[in-house]
Amino acid sequence: MCNTFAVIKKHFNDKWIMDVNNVKSQMRKGMLEYCIMLLLHKEPAYASDIIQKLKEARLIVVEGTLYPLLTRLKNDDLLSYEWIESTQGPPRKYYKLTEKGEVFLGELETSWQELNDTVDHIANS
Repeated sequence: MCNTFAVIKKHFNDKWIMDVNNVKSQMRKGMLEYCIMLLLHKEPAYASDIIQKLKEARLIVVEGTLYPLLTRLKNDDLLSYEWIESTQGPPRKYYKLTEKGEVFLGELETSWQELNDTVDHIANS
C-alpha cells in the first residue's frame, strides 16, 4: 500500500512540475515579443546582443526562438534592419523599431499596464 502511495505521489509531483513549467514557459513566450520591442525602443541592436539581454533576463534559453520572431516582426513592418560594418568581421544586421513598431509598442505597453493592474486588483482583493 505504501509503495502504491509513493507511485501516485511521484506521478502527481511530476505532472504538477510539468504543468507549472508549461505555464511558466507560455508566460515567457507571451512576453518575449514585448520585451524585444522594449529593447529595440531604447536603441537598435544586433541579434546576438538581443539574445544576451534576453538570456540575462531569463526570458530566452534557445537562440533559435529569436530569429523566427524577428522575421515575423519585420514582415509585419514592426521592425526594420540595416547592415552596419563591424571591426570584428563581416557587417552586422542591426534591428530597430519602425514607426509602426513604435505605435504597436505603445499599445502593448497600455495592455501590459492594464493586465498588471488587473492582476494586482485580484491579488489584493
